[in-house]
Amino acid sequence: MGIMGDSLDKATEATFTRPIPKTAPAQMRFLVKQEKGSTKAVARRLGVSQRTVERYLTGQFKRPRKDLAARLADEVRKDWQPRVRARARKQAATATGIVIETRARFGFTAAPGSTDDGRVRLITQHLPPAYAARLFEARSTGATEQQLRDIAAEGFQEVYFKDSGRRADGLLVEFTDIDYVEMDF
Repeated sequence: MGIMGDSLDKATEATFTRPIPKTAPAQMRFLVKQEKGSTKAVARRLGVSQRTVERYLTGQFKRPRKDLAARLADEVRKDWQPRVRARARKQAATATGIVIETRARFGFTAAPGSTDDGRVRLITQHLPPAYAARLFEARSTGATEQQLRDIAAEGFQEVYFKDSGRRADGLLVEFTDIDYVEMDF
C-alpha cells in the first residue's frame, strides 16, 4: 500500500494476543484451514504450485526461499486473529482513539500576515475516536494513500494546530514529505 496504510496495518498487528505460527509447515496448515482445506486456493494466494503446498503439509519441505517465506508470513498475518483485530479497531473507533507519531513536513494555508512555509516537525498526537473510525473506514474501502494522509492531516489540523478550536482559526494543514509514521491504538 503506502506508508500510512502500512503503519495502520502494523498497529493492527500489535493488537494480536498470540504470535503467528513460526514454521512454514505450521503457517501452511493455518492457511489451508482458512481456505477450508483447499491446497489449490493456498497455492494461488502464494503464487506457487499446489504440489509445493502439499509438500509443506507433509513435511517434505520445511524451509522456504526468502521471497516465499515473506509472502507466507504476510498471508498468515492477513487472516490471523480477525476477532481480536476487529475488537481493537472498534475500541479505537468508539472510545480510545488513535495515537500517531510522525516526522513529516506540514504545509499551511493561513491568514494573511502569517507564515505559510512548510516545516518538518516531529509530532506525537492522540487523535479522537472519530478520526480513528474514519481511517479504518477509508482503509477497509480501499482508500488511496493520499486520502489516508488527508484524514490524518485534518486530525492534526484540528487537534494539534488549532488546539480543538481555541486558536489559529482558518488554518488549513497539508501533510507531505513523510519521513516516518507510527500508529498505535
